[in-house]
Amino acid sequence: MFNIRFLFVCAIACMACNQEKKLPEQVTYEAHIKPLLQIHCNYCHYKNSGHLPLTCYADAKRFSSSIKYVVDQRIMPPWPADPHYSSFLNQRVLDEYDKQLITKWIKDGLKEGDKTVQTDVENSANPFTLEKPDLVLAVQPTFIKQHSNDQFLVVKVPFELPAETYVSVIEFVPGKHQVVHHVNGDLVKYDDTKKKNVFGGVYSLPITHDSTIKQVFEKMDLPNDDGTYPILQKSVVNYLPGVYAQIYKNGIGGYLLPKKGCFLLNDLHYGTSKTDIWDSSYIRIYFAKTPPKRPLQEFQLGTLGVAPVLPNLLIFPNTIKKVYSQYIIPNDISLVTINPHMHLLGKSFKAYAVIPKGDTIPLIHIPNWDFNWQYFYTFPKLLKIPKGSLMIAEGVYDNTVRNLLNPFTPPQLVSDNKGSMKTTDEMFQFIVSYVPYKEGDENIDL
Repeated sequence: MFNIRFLFVCAIACMACNQEKKLPEQVTYEAHIKPLLQIHCNYCHYKNSGHLPLTCYADAKRFSSSIKYVVDQRIMPPWPADPHYSSFLNQRVLDEYDKQLITKWIKDGLKEGDKTVQTDVENSANPFTLEKPDLVLAVQPTFIKQHSNDQFLVVKVPFELPAETYVSVIEFVPGKHQVVHHVNGDLVKYDDTKKKNVFGGVYSLPITHDSTIKQVFEKMDLPNDDGTYPILQKSVVNYLPGVYAQIYKNGIGGYLLPKKGCFLLNDLHYGTSKTDIWDSSYIRIYFAKTPPKRPLQEFQLGTLGVAPVLPNLLIFPNTIKKVYSQYIIPNDISLVTINPHMHLLGKSFKAYAVIPKGDTIPLIHIPNWDFNWQYFYTFPKLLKIPKGSLMIAEGVYDNTVRNLLNPFTPPQLVSDNKGSMKTTDEMFQFIVSYVPYKEGDENIDL
């Protein structure tokens, strides 16, 4: 009996091995490497992007050693989420077969292959390829001094329209790709009768050690004329290298712009530059021909959210701190996009939902948090979360010298500082974009 079982197991193992993809006899750029670069790399690495261009054979050949190194070390392509825990649209993940293709291409002599099979993507790799926008709003130009430290700004981009207007897409376009690292932007929506002038106040402020939301709002003249606060719609315009304006299918998404409002870029991050340069980024807006059938709604767990951070986000020096936030979903919803958010002490992040029957729906797991890569993760299909489910977000913070991103040496006491916008303070947020559930949502592709 033992021998029969052993042979059966061996047979199954052999069948599995035979089903694995076999490497081609000859790996070439045109047939094998270019498709990988198109899917996983060219969204950042295109001509004049500020990154190594990888849109033609000459580029790939020249930087082949660098490509192999960053792939082997799992540095590139950047995808913080664990692909074995949950799946998302446009995952930038190379499997072992892909890595072996790159290795074999180099060993085979970096062959170009048949150029007639496909054409280079040099002129089509720029991701900002939507149709002509209906409205373009300029972001106040920012000067980046040569070899200066990273800058983190809060920027106001006001507008006034003839009437309330539905839009399908709001897109941030960096002026200088090589220095604009990321943007998280909200929409300030005014009641026309409560704000006379949306163009007052300061347009750009650095996030400093004493920045508070109240101070920023007052300096930028964001409150209503009577001192009350307008509606703030979170995360309507965002940018990160490789992450661009999301266009959802099946009538999902879209926004209603007020007659008077402004975009509040509450985390505009500029990296360092080798030369003195000015950045003139802008926001492109695409009007909708019809009102969105299912506009996105949003809530967030954690800092400034519907559920608090527990225990309090108070991280003592030389400690590892675990926190969580949980929220009971009041109605059936369908998840569209999620966005975990932490600052420099973040170590790991995990979120899931426990449905009333007791089963767990995995949402996202980021085992090694990286402040520099904060994606908005969109599910392949609408994901139903039943009413009464307990949504839980868990985070771990590392306030020790082992954390190379720790802003303080030696480590200091760090807290959320009452919702401070400084990166040297901390946040723990899980931002959820959703639509109310409709029967059959589970089958709707995004």
